Amino acid sequence: MTTLLCCDENEKAQLTRRGLLGRAAAVGGGTALAGLAGEALSTNLAFAAGTYTGDTLVVLSLRGGFDGLSAFAPIGDAGYYRARPGIAVPKAKVIAGDGMFGLHPALAPLLPQWKAGRLAAVHAVGQQNPTRSHFAAMEAMENAAPGSSVRTGWLDRMLGQTGATGPLAGVSLGDSMPSRLLAGPTADLSMAAIDDFELAADGRKPMAAALRAMYADAPPLLAGPALAADRALSAAGSIKGDYRPANGAVYPDTDLGAALRDVARLIKAKAGLVTAAVDCGDWDMHEGLGPAVKGQRMFDNLTDLATALAAFTTDLGETGMKNVTVLTISEFGRRVKENGSRGVDHGHGNAMMLLGGGVRGGKVYGNWPGLDPAALVQGDLAVTTDYRSVIGEVLQKRCDIGGLDRVFPGVKPSAFGLVAAR
Repeated sequence: MTTLLCCDENEKAQLTRRGLLGRAAAVGGGTALAGLAGEALSTNLAFAAGTYTGDTLVVLSLRGGFDGLSAFAPIGDAGYYRARPGIAVPKAKVIAGDGMFGLHPALAPLLPQWKAGRLAAVHAVGQQNPTRSHFAAMEAMENAAPGSSVRTGWLDRMLGQTGATGPLAGVSLGDSMPSRLLAGPTADLSMAAIDDFELAADGRKPMAAALRAMYADAPPLLAGPALAADRALSAAGSIKGDYRPANGAVYPDTDLGAALRDVARLIKAKAGLVTAAVDCGDWDMHEGLGPAVKGQRMFDNLTDLATALAAFTTDLGETGMKNVTVLTISEFGRRVKENGSRGVDHGHGNAMMLLGGGVRGGKVYGNWPGLDPAALVQGDLAVTTDYRSVIGEVLQKRCDIGGLDRVFPGVKPSAFGLVAAR
């Protein structure tokens, strides 16, 4: 049977390639000075000048439209099983929960964090204006200032409030381009990996010295990007070398595993990391999402996600995670009703995950609207919590951000008590 509300073929092709602007050729080894989001993964990092005392915020963007109804299944809502007779997670298979919600069995690698109260979820979250276009939803989510003249990314605005002015103020890690989350006045770089960050030139030539000399007397507008790259190269150089994860952590051999490994590496190096924005794609499951068994797309993707995050928390240890908060966002959720291809089409309401030492976990937060047909929004889970208010609570309590207006205009933080104040 044909699926409903499928991606436009042109949009789908662009989504997987993400070749919108290309990449600058100023630095190499898989590096660049600017760009956008990568095919399956991109990581943006921002470093403070030494005065920031809040948590390191890791923003994990689950690209393509994450299905929160699978990850944190509403097992206490009969409408869930009526709408998804072939792909709903059976009550007997959830691995934790409270009778109303249950964790998908593929999240088992994170079960210790849930039991320890360091992993939580918020359900029925999302953007206020529904759109089923990946690109429109991504742009709105990362700008996070609808109805205003603000054109920067919300993470760039957050950084402006923390005073992040170090030489690595924004870095995209992975085979990628910088995310719109960091669009704005904060300079950002793109690197394939920490150990690959170098100037694109014959290694026998003193290119860094030549770059400094070339731009020494240039106007700031011209010299700024080149000299910023030079400072970033120097800062990253002190971190390069053999890295062995701690506490027996084993990262999966995936792009996400490699990115989180480098994030942990930067945190432990005390490089002044303020935020890391990691993009993880392949959540657009119009077909083959499947039941909750190994070999099905959702099960395997959740396993990869949970395994990478579990390795990250093990590597940092309880002490290291004390000052780290990880949260997930996605441009939209999936429709409530499964389609004929055992998948689900573009929807609206979704679920967010929070992981960290300051998280009050072991539960699912939110104002659940229910899945009765009358409660749905054009067949979708209704949004009862603005995703920005969830982030806002984290920013205020964990990241030393006072008023939210300069980050999320007109938004008040959620009052769920998701995280403990520092």
